[in-house]
Parts: sequence; C-alpha cells; structure tokens
Amino acid sequence: MKTDLFNYDLPPELIAQHPPERRELARMMVLHRDTSTIEHRHITDIVDYLHEPDVLVVNNTKVIPARVFGHKTASGGKVELLLLDEAAPGEWKVLMKTSRRPKVGDVLSLCSGKATATMLYDGEQGEAVLKIESDRPLMEVLDEEGVPPLPPYIARKEQSKEQIAEDKNRYQTVYASAPGAAAAPTAGLHFTPELFQTLEKQGVSKAELTLHVGLGTFRPVSAEIITDHEMHHERFVVSETAADTISNARKKGGKIVAVGSTSVRTLESLAEIGPAEGSTNIFIYPPYKFKNVDAILTNFHLPKSTLLMMMSAFADRDLMMKAYETAVAEKYRFFSYGDCMLIL
Repeated sequence: MKTDLFNYDLPPELIAQHPPERRELARMMVLHRDTSTIEHRHITDIVDYLHEPDVLVVNNTKVIPARVFGHKTASGGKVELLLLDEAAPGEWKVLMKTSRRPKVGDVLSLCSGKATATMLYDGEQGEAVLKIESDRPLMEVLDEEGVPPLPPYIARKEQSKEQIAEDKNRYQTVYASAPGAAAAPTAGLHFTPELFQTLEKQGVSKAELTLHVGLGTFRPVSAEIITDHEMHHERFVVSETAADTISNARKKGGKIVAVGSTSVRTLESLAEIGPAEGSTNIFIYPPYKFKNVDAILTNFHLPKSTLLMMMSAFADRDLMMKAYETAVAEKYRFFSYGDCMLIL
C-alpha cells in the first residue's frame, strides 16, 4: 500500500497556531462508520454519544518542558535540544539542533548554566544520547528553564513569556500525572473536569493508562510503501485498576472509547485486556482488525502520517479521506491545538 493514498490538501491557515480560548470550545466531527454519515458538533456534545456502561480510556502521560537551550562550553556555539526519553538514570535520548555537531565527550552548558550535558553517543537524523547532570532534580530545572515541545507546524514569529506560560498549561491534559512525554496526547486536550463530571453522572467510567509519547511523533512517513516505515518504541503502563475498569465495561456491554492514538496503540498492543508494562512499536494501517477498541476520539492528523493511517484502518480509508475533505471544506482547525473527530 502506497503512502500517497493517505495524502490530502490542507490550506496552511487551517493549522491551529493557538489553542481555543477555552478547552470546551473545540468543534467535534462525528463520523458514523455503520452509515458513513457525518455530523458537526462540539466536544461537549460527546455526552450524547456515550452512555453507561461505556468507558473512556485516556493517556495520563505528562508533557515535560522538554525543549531546552544552551551552548557548547568549548566554542560557545548555540545548541537546542528536545529531550525524548530517559533511557537510563541521567542518560537522555535527544534531538539536537546546532550548527556543528559536538563530538563524543564534548560538554554542553544548558538551562542558563543550571545543568551540564556530556555527549555519550551520536546518531542519525539529529539524534544523540547525553549524560545530563544538575545540582537540583532535573525536572525542577526544566520547570524553570524548559519550553513546551510544541510541534514544528506551530510556527509562531514570537514566543513571549506569557505565551510559554499558556502553552505549559494548554499543551497538557487536565488529567496528566505521569511525567515523561515529549508531545501531548492531543485528543485529550479538549476535556475539562466539568465534562468528566457530566459523563460520570451518566455512568461513563474513565480508565487511565500511560504511554510516553516519544520520537515516533516527530518522524513522518518518508517511505513510498507504508510497510517500509519503521515505528519507534514507546513505553506504556496499564495498571490493574485501569485493566479492571476496562474489562468490567466490556463485560457489561459497554463501548471501549479510546481517547487519542496513544490510547489506541496501547490497547491494541495487548493480546487481551489486563495489567501490562513494556514498550510498543505497533504500526496500525489498513486492513488491520481492531480487537480492543470500539470507538475513537482523535484530532485531525498530518497528511501521510501513521496516525491518519491508523484512523483509516478503523474507519475505512475512503470514508476517512472523505471526512478529511469535509473537514477542510467546513474549516475545522487541524493538528495539536485543533478540533477533534469522534469515530463511532
């Protein structure tokens, strides 16, 4: 299957550069797989489609302020890092931008001198492994000096302190609790505590799992044939509590509604619903047969992306491309800070 089958034309002005004024203002396209019909609603209308004993499965990963700046101590040359994953205590996989690559053993000064990093390994496509040390816990330093790792299609001319502060709040779900992500599970950005309370009153339960979003989010599909694309591993945890909540909903005949592609990837990486911990590089594309997911809430994804391929496997490629054509015509907001789609 060719990657071009998942391409579409998107006017640049539909790429959301800022979040909506309030989370609950997001529009929600509702795509009915059984009838191939489309409705135009808002995220608060999700209460019309979920009922007892359905369960919402959300990813509680917490985005760290993973974009940090510094310089090479020897030359003073500027360095920009995106922290992706702490592979071992103090050893971070990173993406690095600099005019001239440091060599193994070179030292960097980061976060206004509050941390230092030593180059351990150099890799391809900007990847590297650094040993990062600081006098205080690194997360404290990142909270002070780091910047939210917004994706490259959010291309603002200026980034004020007020804007950074807003992104630290809005590029994070209200239920985020497990630090470790380099990108937000963006379908969850639309929920508010009040919306969860309304759903709970309707008998809709919530199960929290964890998948730390990493390098795969930043790697587009460049292969001509999709099966030639290699997914990166991402760490996940499904607790006993979450597994029991999901299993009980299914036993009672409820829908398992995955909030976002990361929840889908975690659930579909399980042979059966139960407590689990590990990593996954599952790549879902047509004609994949889903085993643990009954409905999906998702944002609108990049052309030729693995995420669009996943949704095309869930809803049929032709129907999904029709939905995207409609979304463009109706001027939905696209990508991380954009609107969402409920696939039933």
